[in-house]
Amino acid sequence: MTTDDEQRWQDLAIQAGRVFSPSAPIDKRSLFAGRELQIRAVIDAINQKGQHAIIYGERGVGKTSLANVLASFLDKQPAPIVAPRVQCDALDTFPTVWRKVFDRIELTRSVTRFRFASDAIQETFKATELVGGDDISPDDVRRALTVLSKSALPIVIIDEFDRLPADRRRPFADTIKTLSDHAVPATVVLVGVAENVEALVEEHRSVERALVQVRMPRMSRDEIARIVTTGLEKLGMAIRPDALERLVVLSQGLPHYTHLVSLYAAREAAGARTLEVSVGHVNGAIDKAVTGAQESIASLWHQATRSARKDNLFADVLLACALAETDRQGTFAAQDVRPRLREIAGKPYTIASFAQHLEEFCSSRRGPVLQRTGAKRSFRYRFVNPLMQPYAIMQGYRSRRITLPTGS
Repeated sequence: MTTDDEQRWQDLAIQAGRVFSPSAPIDKRSLFAGRELQIRAVIDAINQKGQHAIIYGERGVGKTSLANVLASFLDKQPAPIVAPRVQCDALDTFPTVWRKVFDRIELTRSVTRFRFASDAIQETFKATELVGGDDISPDDVRRALTVLSKSALPIVIIDEFDRLPADRRRPFADTIKTLSDHAVPATVVLVGVAENVEALVEEHRSVERALVQVRMPRMSRDEIARIVTTGLEKLGMAIRPDALERLVVLSQGLPHYTHLVSLYAAREAAGARTLEVSVGHVNGAIDKAVTGAQESIASLWHQATRSARKDNLFADVLLACALAETDRQGTFAAQDVRPRLREIAGKPYTIASFAQHLEEFCSSRRGPVLQRTGAKRSFRYRFVNPLMQPYAIMQGYRSRRITLPTGS
């Protein structure tokens, strides 16, 4: 029989899953932390007639979470906010995307029966009716948003824009241009995975003045720490400084792992009947996080590091890549890997001794787990899936290849 005290700790562990959300983007402002500069840039675009925005960056940095909570930051607007968010897929076209948008907007109208005004009733209908048939053009969108803007502030969020083939993205640039030219009081926010705006919108030059470019870098150490402390405060919990430092290092600026490890660490603490998360709880969370990581990441790691030879360097080199110093674009060179490999393996290696490993990591044989850019002798590398980087670090800690900092 469960006692009241046991039930309280069990309830706390369950509540932790509502606060820390590794599997889904944040959709509540109260759970959102950081990104003040990016939020301000998008809100400035929304508040300026004729301005639109594009949010871009590598996978896993929280672009969708920011898009989800945008409307909650728009206080004291003169009209109600209508902010449909749709996700693109590889089969979508310009008309199907906008049909998704307008299908998410419900309007009302008065319908008079029997020719008497007293018989008028309120009827709801989808905004799709404003654009007519299946073949939707940029001008159809302009007219529909013009109608909507008479009674509301439309903010259309088009997520996963990068999933559309390049030739199907072009009409969106035309739409932004016509909305801007006609000063329609509505905002389109494009969201996608990309290194730069050119990779998402080829015609960006033609709409440059109308399109605010908001790059989402990885989160800063302070922003990651705020995710942890804000979430734990909501649970009535706290975290020791050394445990927080370890969790921040593990996250590598990616909120997915911040939420994942924080969730398990909170549950480890609840299981120990304490409201303070310690390094020991974070260590226990690492084991659970590795086990509970996405199957695609775990499978890719095994594919990248497996070898018939027991003395192979694949796991060490991949870990060194995960720990290597990167530039602003998140890329690193072979010489950045070398000092990290020395720390891991405990002996010096020349670049030639692991160059083949880097090459294989860029091949289908081992994923690919890395992407290579640049010319020979000046190659730079980045992880194809950024989530692999923290996973490789956790595997390195778990296998005792590395130790993690415990703070001051």
